[in-house]
Amino acid sequence: MDWSDLQYFLAVAQGGSISQAARALRVNHSTVLRRLQRLEQRLGVALFQRLPGGYELTAAGEALAAQLDGVDEQIERAGRQLLGQDLQIRGIVRLTSTDTLFASLLTPLLAQFRQAHPGVQLQLVTNNSMLSLTQREADMAVRGTNQPPENLLGRCVGRIQTALYASSAYLAGRPANLPLSEHQWVGPDESLAHLRQAAWLAARVADEQVVARSDSLVGMVECVRLGMGVGLLLCPLAEAHAELVRLADADPALDTQVWVLTHPDLRGVARIRALGEFLYQALSVDPRLRH
Repeated sequence: MDWSDLQYFLAVAQGGSISQAARALRVNHSTVLRRLQRLEQRLGVALFQRLPGGYELTAAGEALAAQLDGVDEQIERAGRQLLGQDLQIRGIVRLTSTDTLFASLLTPLLAQFRQAHPGVQLQLVTNNSMLSLTQREADMAVRGTNQPPENLLGRCVGRIQTALYASSAYLAGRPANLPLSEHQWVGPDESLAHLRQAAWLAARVADEQVVARSDSLVGMVECVRLGMGVGLLLCPLAEAHAELVRLADADPALDTQVWVLTHPDLRGVARIRALGEFLYQALSVDPRLRH
């Protein structure tokens, strides 16, 4: 038996009529009648006598009502108890993001959140591919993407910019007007071929000029910082290193939106809602992002 069908049965039994049950359940008359008929068909017995003055329980209906006595109150009590627990900001939050965002933006904010909510335990999953929030591989995600998954709830907190950088040591031994095509380059490898930076580099620089490739944007910063060549780097990562020199303004065509995402089923969970709101408020005014 479907518990929701039993709820309709109890509402008719308590109200004595289809119309009273419809008002109590806030549905229309035909819905109550249809669900009651379905329950009787499944059980193979009549649960009510249809009388001019209303609905009266049959012997089978009285037996079922006796078995269900107090069950609805127990379920409501359990729901209230669980809701009370869920309104407390405590428990585990599994957050996934990229090494880039953890390194440049998130980790200090997460430390602040933990100070404010010591009952929350954070599980941080560094992964450059989108873990499935639908399958609960993670509860929340902070992602750089211009096409967030349509099945997730989320808010854009800003855009992360990309610009050309080189180390001062690398530039010291080269002419100031050296064409970009003659520089040595650091670039993303094939695992990051979907990035706009990869397409930009492939269109302007010969492959033999790319002296190092990395599967991590954090790794690219380290290669450029150590003088291996010029690179298209994320500005929040690069600006943290005084030895890196920006060679040109950030190209808006390379901007990537940053999203705070979660599964719709988790939007009412207090700890998920609290962390999501905290990250949204903090990142929405972070000067390292473009707003």
